[in-house]
Amino acid sequence: MIGRRRPIRIGLSARIFHPEPGSAGIRSRTLQVLEQSVAQWIASRNVLVLMVPSVVADGELLRSNIRLRDYAEYLDGLILQGGNDVSPQTYGEEPLRPEWTGDPVRDAYELELVHEFMEAGKPILGICRGMQLINVALGGSLYQDLPTQHPDALAHETAAYDRYAHAIEFTAGGKFSAWFGGSGGGQVVSIHHQALNRLGRGVMVEAQASDGVIEAVRWNGRSFVCGVQWHPEFHGQAAGGDLLDCAPLLDAFLGAAR
Repeated sequence: MIGRRRPIRIGLSARIFHPEPGSAGIRSRTLQVLEQSVAQWIASRNVLVLMVPSVVADGELLRSNIRLRDYAEYLDGLILQGGNDVSPQTYGEEPLRPEWTGDPVRDAYELELVHEFMEAGKPILGICRGMQLINVALGGSLYQDLPTQHPDALAHETAAYDRYAHAIEFTAGGKFSAWFGGSGGGQVVSIHHQALNRLGRGVMVEAQASDGVIEAVRWNGRSFVCGVQWHPEFHGQAAGGDLLDCAPLLDAFLGAAR
């Protein structure tokens, strides 16, 4: 239709599932997937959501000359979805336990995505692992495990998964407080055992839990780069009607993309 505005094109980083030893069929292959809830949350604003596959130069699949930089030029914004741990080696540490080794392959892929979108001046929103990855990309570090390294922390992850929530408080005078109409904070869905430790360059705290654990950040740079430790995509379907309405966060991100 003549005069119709082009829909916003948002890239969603892939969750990577590596081949399982001794498995057959689909589980013997590398899988790159997106989580349905986060895709639907983004698409609720009539947005085109496209998963960005990792581009491996020497991989089994030939990909012509397409690079992650080309996605950054074509797309209007990037969302980093949640998933497994960020590898401690990515921020210069050794894993304290074997189960906390994370996924350095996914780290390298998403770090390149973050740098390319920042270089292009395109907005980035990180969710849970995504916020942690942004902090690491800017030179920060993480607590590998809150219960053991921050023993005074409240529970940030339970067996209830997306039906567990705790309160967060916005930083007074911050961007998030303004986006949420001056709200002091609210209840958020929490599913993480790692958290931000040393802040990266230009990373500003926008929200915290009552135990001081950082729950939202933004980059004090020339483009929109923000992250939340909670899962806004679950706020419309998790139990309880007192969860924070995260529409203002999505609107701020899409406004920057537009």
